[in-house]
Amino acid sequence: MLKIINIAEIVIAILLIISILLQNRGAGLSGAFGGGFEGYYTRRGFERFLVYFSIALSTAFIILAIINLILSNKLS
Repeated sequence: MLKIINIAEIVIAILLIISILLQNRGAGLSGAFGGGFEGYYTRRGFERFLVYFSIALSTAFIILAIINLILSNKLS
């Protein structure tokens, strides 16, 4: 069971890295740190999907990490 959870965590981590790297680079906190202000920017289409996909993946990763912690403590 732990082996399946560990493999799932690795796959989710890789997908999370890819989804974060594919997001728009200019829409971050650059304005707060001296970057140029380009006005209000709304995400549409694929960018919106990437944001929600990243949120879902990070939530799944955290849940799997907690389950992994609980199961490994029970087996010890």
